Amino acid sequence: MIQIDAYKMLQTADGELPLAISLTIEKGQFVAIYGNSGAGKTTILRILSGLTDAEKVNIKVGESIWDDSEKKVHLPVQKRSIGFVFQDFALFPNLTVKENLEFALSKNDSKEIVEELIDLMELQSLQNSKPQNLSGGQKQRVALARAIVRKPEILLLDEPLSALDDDMRFKLQDYILKIHQKYQLTTLMISHSIAEIFKLSDQVIVLDKGKIIKEGTPATVFSEQKISSKFQLTGEIISITKSDVVYIVQISSGNNIVKVIATEEDAKEYRIGQKVLVASKAFNPIIQVLI
Repeated sequence: MIQIDAYKMLQTADGELPLAISLTIEKGQFVAIYGNSGAGKTTILRILSGLTDAEKVNIKVGESIWDDSEKKVHLPVQKRSIGFVFQDFALFPNLTVKENLEFALSKNDSKEIVEELIDLMELQSLQNSKPQNLSGGQKQRVALARAIVRKPEILLLDEPLSALDDDMRFKLQDYILKIHQKYQLTTLMISHSIAEIFKLSDQVIVLDKGKIIKEGTPATVFSEQKISSKFQLTGEIISITKSDVVYIVQISSGNNIVKVIATEEDAKEYRIGQKVLVASKAFNPIIQVLI
């Protein structure tokens, strides 16, 4: 179990913003952190990893105290069992894929884990290549593998797939889930994609202006009410057009475009770019606006 209580005054473009959070994460959970830019999402990960100090902080992982500002306890970054994947890959350009993974090993660690991860992440044909010769998706696979080399207790993902195209993002989501399950990790991931959160996480935390405003399963957090249905998908409204006496709402979900008929009254509530949940029991799909 991870228990985090933290307070930090953030300096933003709009002035000072107090980040004040208290949360408990069960071992083995996949937790998504969702919210607008500047809400404090990345700061939470950095405080947990020890990369950023907080004015008041108490972090307990299992029976180990990582931070206690009152008792002046602060476990160094290198002693925290954490794997961190950033948006920018942060690979060593002068090292091959295999050397990047080996470099992340502790001094007396076996290199067997490197071979295991190369196979798991399907990097066999790339292991002797240097980062400049890899695509964005390939670099991110290497970054994910490198974060797992020391078999950390906790994996932190700071929007690792945001710069990738849809096809590559979907493939990398599968790799992330595979790693999370195989190594029995506790994973915290920042994401702006509701579809991605539904696919990967079992819990989601919604952050707004430095405070947690909602938490729970993706279905309960993103739905204003529980919807009983045999079919559900999440997506984004890309067009709303009138057709005779009804409106056609087109929703992009992954590689698919879904068309849903809406009344004029309902159509007034929708806007292009809105995140929605589409649900249907049979032939009457409904659109549920998400946060």
